[in-house]
Amino acid sequence: MTTYDFGDGKGAVPAHQHANGGGWVADTAVVDDTAYIGPDAQVYDTAWVCNDAWVYGNSRCYGNCFIDDEAQVFDDADISGESRVHASARVYGQAVLTGNVVIGGRVWVHGAANLYSGEYNGDEEITS
Repeated sequence: MTTYDFGDGKGAVPAHQHANGGGWVADTAVVDDTAYIGPDAQVYDTAWVCNDAWVYGNSRCYGNCFIDDEAQVFDDADISGESRVHASARVYGQAVLTGNVVIGGRVWVHGAANLYSGEYNGDEEITS
C-alpha cells in the first residue's frame, strides 16, 4: 500500500499519484480520469475533482470540496470545506476558499482573496 503525508497533521494516509498529471490523491478522495492533477498539486480528505477539471501548481483541494466542469485551481490556491468551483471558473494565486462558497461561470478568484461563504456566478473578478 502506498501512503503520502499531505502535511495536514494526520500523517501518511493511503494515497496514489493520479494517472493524468502525477499529483497526489488520497484514496478517500474522488478524482475521475478526465481530471488533471499536476505533479505538485494535492487532493485529499473527501474532495471531488471531475468533469475535465484541472488542479495544478502547488494548489490543494481537501475537506468536502467539489471541483468540476472544466474549472481550474492553480498556483497556491487552497480550496476546502464545502466549497464548489465549477463551470469554467478559475481560482488561483494565494486565494483561499473555505466554508460554503460556490464559484461558477466566468468568475476568477485570485490574489489574496479569502472567501468563507457566498455564491459567485457570471462575469466577476475577485481579488481580496
